[in-house]
Amino acid sequence: MFSGLRGSSFSPLSGARMVPPVAVSPLIKTARWSALFLGVLYGKQRFEYLKPIAEEEKRIEETEKKLREEQERIYKQLSEGNTDTILK
Repeated sequence: MFSGLRGSSFSPLSGARMVPPVAVSPLIKTARWSALFLGVLYGKQRFEYLKPIAEEEKRIEETEKKLREEQERIYKQLSEGNTDTILK
């Protein structure tokens, strides 16, 4: 099936023959570069839009984590206090 691809002529280390570059229309090249450029601009704009939202969510998570840790500490102190009174 792929008999033309067998042997040392296909191996990249054996000096395989290079395929000449294909001539691409300037219109297609321009369209590709424009799409790439627009994609980079869109990504930058999207990142700048989402960054403050992510920072706010991170700040809220840190606040909630502190509250949760404080509640766990209080619960632990209360449970230790309850066990002390039962044992005495």
